[in-house]
Amino acid sequence: MLAFIQSYPLLLGTCLILLDLLLWQLIPLHRQPWRIAARLVIFLLFSWVLLAAGMSPLQPPPWVDDVSRNLMATVLAIGWWLFGARTVTVVFGLLLVARGSHGGRLLQDVLGALIFLVAVVAAAAYVMQLPVKGLLATSGVMAIVIGLALQSTLSDVFSGIVLNTTRPYQIGDSISIDGTEGKVVDIDWRATRMITGSGSLAVIPNSVAAKAKLLNHSRPADRHGVSISVVVPAKMRPKRVFDALEKALQGTSALLATPAPKVTVKASTLESVEYEASGFVADAGSKTEVRNQLFDLAHRHLEASGVMWNVDLALAPRSRQRELLDEVRVFRSLSSEERDSLSQHMTTLEYLVDQVILGVGERSEHVLVIGSGVVSASVRDGERLVEAGRMGPGEVLAIEGLVDDEDSSVEFRTLTGCVLYRIDKAQVRSCLEQRGDVQLALSKLQRFRRQSRESLLMQKPAVVKKGGFLSWLHK
Repeated sequence: MLAFIQSYPLLLGTCLILLDLLLWQLIPLHRQPWRIAARLVIFLLFSWVLLAAGMSPLQPPPWVDDVSRNLMATVLAIGWWLFGARTVTVVFGLLLVARGSHGGRLLQDVLGALIFLVAVVAAAAYVMQLPVKGLLATSGVMAIVIGLALQSTLSDVFSGIVLNTTRPYQIGDSISIDGTEGKVVDIDWRATRMITGSGSLAVIPNSVAAKAKLLNHSRPADRHGVSISVVVPAKMRPKRVFDALEKALQGTSALLATPAPKVTVKASTLESVEYEASGFVADAGSKTEVRNQLFDLAHRHLEASGVMWNVDLALAPRSRQRELLDEVRVFRSLSSEERDSLSQHMTTLEYLVDQVILGVGERSEHVLVIGSGVVSASVRDGERLVEAGRMGPGEVLAIEGLVDDEDSSVEFRTLTGCVLYRIDKAQVRSCLEQRGDVQLALSKLQRFRRQSRESLLMQKPAVVKKGGFLSWLHK
């Protein structure tokens, strides 16, 4: 065996290198430790073949007179240095990528380049006996010239290393760099690539990203800010606007209770004042939906508080009851004259905070329309009440008994001070007789609420089975 190795070291070395490349392709990528273990074993075998043939990678080949054998030994020794550099690179890569960041892969590339550079210089010095000092001096001058020519590119490269090491953002994060907002899809040597909200690809040089003002909207992962801005005429009293926007924030259960939502003045001029209502949500994917919902709630609560804008003063002023009937979906099929007549029969009711409007199993003789405030609708799940949703201005309740003979299966309780308008059900029944569209709309609304209630009650929490040594003994 030893004689065969001494006679054909180049053949054996070539076979080992080909075997390494074959195993590297055959072993799946997700089994990275197996791939690296195979490469280490083959590198050790390659080193053993080299030593068994009487060669050393730290010395020039001893067969000066035998040109062919000397050349073969030189090739094997240089191959050992390069093979060793590649092995060390992938081992460092395993340690760095285990950190779970894109920065690990970038550092792996940088270290790999440095390791291969050291291997080439070492092979030239030990194997080929070249004057390394002169080579390094010449390489230093060339490096200075190339560095000056590629100054901006090198700045991007080292900035990319710093960004990926400190990790202010990662692939998949939603960030904003100098006003450019998007989702990070790649971080390479030169730039950070993002997909913006309009679907465009934004390429930000790493040197710019390292110096720019950066906002990471994905951290912390369980809290994401959402806000809306509303501009109202300056003549409107701020207290009235604050109350309306705070009710709008309370009108959605999607906002987190901690940190508490808030309303602030963002800017003001002689003609207008800009207010900002902000809060936090647990899921970044729901920010757009919650923001749109807040805009709708803000419009409804501001209008309910008497804060109006873009109003045609030439039109005759209308009562709040009449404006609400235009917003209530089930009454939209009525003519303007019919809504005028119905609004004259609406009476006002005021409720304090945390007051029950209608309990489970009760039935009201009136249809109630929310004029202002926030109402919580809860359904009974066994012995406890579960909030099913929140209602605001323009929504109706107590419609049971109009299209069926059921009592209320929902408890309606005020979350803020509320103003409601009641309509006698006899008036509504006359509309049902004259307008089939009203009855159809009421039936759809009641069916939708029933389905929402049933789907909420069906969402039972999963039972967590306790495991461990005792449960294994029971089995």
